[in-house]
Amino acid sequence: MQKCIYTLVFLVLTGLVFGQEMTLEELKAKKQSLQDKMAPIQAQMDPIVAEIAAVNSAIANLPGWFTGASGIVGANFIGRNNWFAAGDNLNATSTTLSLSMNSFANLIQKKYFWRNSGGLSLGWQKLKVKKEDPDPDFTPVADVLNISSLFGYNIAPKLAASALGEYRTSVIQNFNNPGYLDLGVGVTYTPLKNMVLVFHPLNYNFIFADNGDVFTPSLGCKILGDYNTKLTKGINWRSNLSGFFSYKNNDPALHNATWTNWLSFTLWKGIGVGIEHGLRFSPQEKDILKIDSGLQNYYVVGLTYNI
Repeated sequence: MQKCIYTLVFLVLTGLVFGQEMTLEELKAKKQSLQDKMAPIQAQMDPIVAEIAAVNSAIANLPGWFTGASGIVGANFIGRNNWFAAGDNLNATSTTLSLSMNSFANLIQKKYFWRNSGGLSLGWQKLKVKKEDPDPDFTPVADVLNISSLFGYNIAPKLAASALGEYRTSVIQNFNNPGYLDLGVGVTYTPLKNMVLVFHPLNYNFIFADNGDVFTPSLGCKILGDYNTKLTKGINWRSNLSGFFSYKNNDPALHNATWTNWLSFTLWKGIGVGIEHGLRFSPQEKDILKIDSGLQNYYVVGLTYNI
């Protein structure tokens, strides 16, 4: 008797469940009904959202200081213990550490601006092939310090007479050997708030080095472009190109250029994943290094945090 009661209850519940299932047409109709209910609310929200965007735009265009910073931290640990497939490196261990930081402090006024930025990229690696080998020291694999300061006085809504100072060197090894310092004047064009284009036809490229006969300073033209944007929600991109074209005939040529890109993916409360990649062209450095390719490059990948 008890089994019959359980069976009857099961059949009733099953019938209720299947009876409550909705067809595809019914679900679509319900969805449309909910959207129709939401339409008047959305119509009231749209003007408010537009007004908030206008207020944010007005705040962003107010004169004053604007600052920000971001960083990338990366670490990679690899180890093997009698791993046959690794061949001669069956007991090798490798450690890679990296750090990249970028910051800016910009003063924007109606008549003038002062834009300052700094970037630091450092990376270390050590490789131990055999257990009996002594513990090796960390070797630098990325080592770049770049500081720039741009002052401009507006002569038109998007055009300014400007002066630029830019310094580039290494930190871990060979600090200021070499160190590059560009000082020049010209014009700066700002077609967008987040885009700056610098053209300085009067610029001197100072080079500091222990052996002054190896590097040759010269007069030339300095160009600089900086652009940063939010590609979509949580994805930011910044690109910076800095180049110097020497007026002096020399072999090797004294031109040089550095193009750096940063891409960050914010996942949660400013924390995410970031990539930094730098390309550099310098015939003078190529000649000293005795390398075939004229392009140098480095990259840093790791966790990011935006302030």
